[in-house]
Amino acid sequence: MQMGEELYSGKAKSVFSTDDPELYILHFRDDTSAFDGERVEQLSDKGKVNNIFNAFIMEKLAKKGIPTHFVKRLSDTDSLVKKLDMIPVECVVRNYAAGSLCRRYGIEEGISIDPPTFEFFLKNDALHDPIINDSHIISFGWAKAEHIEAMKTLTIKVNSILKKLFLEADMLLVDYKLEFGLSNGEITLGDEFSPDGCRIWDKSTRNKMDKDRFRQNLGNVIETYKEVGRRLGIDLD
Repeated sequence: MQMGEELYSGKAKSVFSTDDPELYILHFRDDTSAFDGERVEQLSDKGKVNNIFNAFIMEKLAKKGIPTHFVKRLSDTDSLVKKLDMIPVECVVRNYAAGSLCRRYGIEEGISIDPPTFEFFLKNDALHDPIINDSHIISFGWAKAEHIEAMKTLTIKVNSILKKLFLEADMLLVDYKLEFGLSNGEITLGDEFSPDGCRIWDKSTRNKMDKDRFRQNLGNVIETYKEVGRRLGIDLD
């Protein structure tokens, strides 16, 4: 598979064309950002760790019937993915209170949320990813009603799969975001699932094992990502 021109460069990943117009190469970089790109640093091995972690999760989800854009891992930092028409919306599920939920509503961090909350956010760094609802999505043409329902259904299904997976490894899946796109008219999971896009806590100590280690200057970011992988049975070294 030949890597072609760079089509898109985000905060931590780049997308390249291939010799097949329906397939792209997703390249994971060592760039690490926080606060809508206001803070950017390089963390050695981050691209490799997130790429391998994402491949593991995407394969797990595919086996459970979740349609994903992931095809296969090509190298330590590159994966082959299907071309998607991405929907500019983030789907966020929260199993425990943390982050913006606590700031917005005065909720104490760490409280178990049952049933989990589901929220939509507009994917727009310049606007700081504002919270939106179904009406906004339909009125402004970001997605159709049937796509909204499909994204909700798949996100909740992903939650039931991954919450159990992490719990069996003595970790709590606190919250996470998913992004979807259309592949031949079908809602399909895109982007990535890694410690960069979710919150993970140690079940016993509640120690943070995700990107909050970078946001809050807790240190040992990549070492902790590798520990998450080790508990799940992923070799990230």
